[in-house]
Amino acid sequence: MWDGRPPFFTHQAHAAVVKVQNPLGGYAMLSMQANRVSGTSRVLQKLGGHLVALGFVVFAAVGVPKPAVGEGDGRPNIVLILAEDLGPDLGCYGVECVDTPNLNRLASEGILYRNAHTTSPVCSTSRSAMMTGMYQNAIGAHQHRTADKKPLPAPVTPFPVLLQQAGYFTALMKSNKLDLNFEHDPAALFPGKDWSEAGGRPFFAQITLANTHRPWHHYPNRPVDPAKVVVPPYYPDTPLTRRDIANGLEEVQRMDELVGEILDRLRQEGVLDKTLIIFLGDNGRCEVRGKQFLYQQGTHVPLIMRWPGTIPAGKVSDELVSAIDVTATITAAAGVGVPPWMQGRDLLDPRRDQREYLFTARDKMDDTHDAMRACQDGRFKYILNLMPERAYCQYNEYKERQYPILALLNVMHLEGRLSPEQDAFMQPTKPREELYDLRDDPYETRNLADDPRYADVLERMRKALAEWRQEIGDAGVSEEFRRGGWPADYPTKSLEAWREKLREWEALLLREGGGPIASQPRASAS
Repeated sequence: MWDGRPPFFTHQAHAAVVKVQNPLGGYAMLSMQANRVSGTSRVLQKLGGHLVALGFVVFAAVGVPKPAVGEGDGRPNIVLILAEDLGPDLGCYGVECVDTPNLNRLASEGILYRNAHTTSPVCSTSRSAMMTGMYQNAIGAHQHRTADKKPLPAPVTPFPVLLQQAGYFTALMKSNKLDLNFEHDPAALFPGKDWSEAGGRPFFAQITLANTHRPWHHYPNRPVDPAKVVVPPYYPDTPLTRRDIANGLEEVQRMDELVGEILDRLRQEGVLDKTLIIFLGDNGRCEVRGKQFLYQQGTHVPLIMRWPGTIPAGKVSDELVSAIDVTATITAAAGVGVPPWMQGRDLLDPRRDQREYLFTARDKMDDTHDAMRACQDGRFKYILNLMPERAYCQYNEYKERQYPILALLNVMHLEGRLSPEQDAFMQPTKPREELYDLRDDPYETRNLADDPRYADVLERMRKALAEWRQEIGDAGVSEEFRRGGWPADYPTKSLEAWREKLREWEALLLREGGGPIASQPRASAS
């Protein structure tokens, strides 16, 4: 019987298990493909000599008995709930104008992380990192919606495969979204469509809640008062701004109802307290300066975990956490341990080293070419813009079609009516470096990179980022990439064209009852 804590494999322990043959032939090709990813990380290079040559690694083969169908073995079921495009906009994170009773209760019964970030500010790159426990740039999965997908470099293996090898049943539920930037077979990662198919085996279910992705809707039966929302100082405080933010928070309230349905089903089926529940955003809020950018609003996400008997109730952590740490926590909880190539850390291992720095990266978004890297230490945030010649708000079809506040900012910028802290994001070029004091400037509006009083901090953060980029094999920006993508002409529209777009948004959100009215079918947890 498993004793409730995962075996923590060392590099030496792994050497004893790498000879196990791959039972899922579809992934055996991974071992042959390391040379196809440019900038392979040092971690993979170091492991290549004694792991890759042996073909395929099965980390669950030692110390984890495979459970018989229909019998439990003491290991937890694991449910990962991913909410799309969600910042920490929940009641349990102190947002007073939003009502999220289910997530508030989940946090009160487990642990809430206040400094959790995804590795990237967009779904496909962030999800590629979470699926492997590796930074997306380390595995060649850093370009959003990659068309010419390549196999993963050996020995990297998607974690659902590792769980299956340990005897878990894996299911992809709700929206069935994967959105991965590497070659994969969805049916091999998730053979099941519902945890009810597990047949007595411990199950892992990944559930994506998509309603927090745009387009947002208005919920008249559970409204958020626009007068009570917090408007960041980098937005103009207008009725349109407040209505858009309020609609996003109303979607958060609807998402909380869906979480409640999942928890109710687990409770009704008698497995709630036998299940590790993890709630996480797949990237930050889809607003201007949020999704697609490395400011806090783009990568800061809620992270809540509940596992009775292992995680104390009502705990709050200020530890710097990366979403790839969630991956490592899942494999460890399942008894797989943390593979030596994985760059995440088991959050439930008291022996882990806490992160001194947290790193994030942004590259191509759709066909908008740009590249940024960032690190933060809990107090300061450093951003390196690898393509400073391009505007923050260069053309991106998704943002121009979906973001009302972007139209407002463009109109007011072209009319000369923005404040300096609002107008900084609308300039035709970017500074090469940005440095922010997150304690005194949580909205990141005062760039300290040129302030001599912070020269030592700047150099320290610059050095930490450079070392991380070298460690993961960050390929940076090629001249071909720099010249490519959608046209970088800026502004992307004339003032009159932006005024027309703004009139359309105002008609939709301000003169038609707050925006498109949401229909609310009672969706099940499947």
